[in-house]
Amino acid sequence: MNYESALEYIHAVQWAGHKPGLSRTRTLLAALGDPHKRLRFVHVAGTNGKGSTAAMLASCLQAAGYRVGLYTSPFINRFNERIQVNGEQIPDDALVRLVERVRPAADAMADVPTEFEIITALGMLWFAEEKCDIVVLEVGLGGTLDSTNVIDPPECAVITALGMDHVKELGPTIADIAAAKAGIIKPGSPVVSYGGVPEADAVIARVAKEQNAPLTVVDLTRLKVEGGDLDAVTFDFDGLDGVRLPLIGSYQPKNAALAITALRVLRGRGWNIPDSAIRTGLERVSWPGRFELLRHSPAFLLDGSHNAHGMRATVQSLRDRFPGQKFVFLLSIMADKDVDEMLALLLPLAKRFVTVAAHTPRAMPAETLAEHIRVRGGKAEAAADIPAGVARAVELGGDGPVCALGTLYFSGDVRQAFARLTAE
Repeated sequence: MNYESALEYIHAVQWAGHKPGLSRTRTLLAALGDPHKRLRFVHVAGTNGKGSTAAMLASCLQAAGYRVGLYTSPFINRFNERIQVNGEQIPDDALVRLVERVRPAADAMADVPTEFEIITALGMLWFAEEKCDIVVLEVGLGGTLDSTNVIDPPECAVITALGMDHVKELGPTIADIAAAKAGIIKPGSPVVSYGGVPEADAVIARVAKEQNAPLTVVDLTRLKVEGGDLDAVTFDFDGLDGVRLPLIGSYQPKNAALAITALRVLRGRGWNIPDSAIRTGLERVSWPGRFELLRHSPAFLLDGSHNAHGMRATVQSLRDRFPGQKFVFLLSIMADKDVDEMLALLLPLAKRFVTVAAHTPRAMPAETLAEHIRVRGGKAEAAADIPAGVARAVELGGDGPVCALGTLYFSGDVRQAFARLTAE
């Protein structure tokens, strides 16, 4: 196998016809020697902020001197981003070698594993091989039935901000969604929750009690945001003052407060994580595609907001960082998302829209999305592809800010197209 054929094999297995559950992942990992049993974890679930919080946790644990695995999804530029050790992506040759090891085990199964289950197995093998001290493990979808949930009780379970997303899979109410996320709570294993949604908080508290799992809810009254510019946002939280966080979204200090709280819970379990390492880790963290500035002037922003809950946070960040300004939005949205609610949030800030379709069958066609916007009184035009969309948005933006958003699935393509355009 080479790198391309290894990726082809991973991506060939689709969800269609698979029943949700953990049995396939357990069977596959058992055939590979149960590598996850040799690892310790921080398990991260939630609707929004999972990836940013996981990146912060990993950065701080690395600054404290630990060898840290980080498992996230989706990727922005390259598949290998999903499996990292101390900030280094899994090398291509290692990925190929592990796929060659996983494939016969997967092919021998009566109920073949899904793409995500195969990727989870690859991650566990790599983290075990690399002898990680601890792995920050981001849930793919939900919690209870997510393939990452095969692990033994983690060092800490972290539940980020909750909102309405994936209702088809998780259920129609916030309580249903919270119940799915709370599935990562294991007997006796501490839980740290972002909180702030009473119906969800009640579910998490109930499950934590049933599992005899000590629960800490982040005390956001102790968070004070000192200020923010286009390079960093500065905040104080619970004795850590003047932290300069390079993730500039207005919501990121809250994710940092969640990470800090979780790291202090880990400290209580014997992990050596001084405040100096927490500060260093937060000030060094990098997490592409989340309210990320690709160019300062005129501003070109890339943001992965892909549901109404995330879009609300992004819109607040746009108002905070660019007061009184109107944007040209380069927009792609998945057809299964709450498109109308997302547009209602963006329209007051929009000068005009350029729509594109991300490279996934779930993307709403560009012209359909443009028509949605026009019906609501916005100015919109559809572009033939992402490079054409980036070029047109930059042209329309002139000296004003441009913001590309609506899905993480087009972030890599937007970044490449923008780099090519500005290099000319």
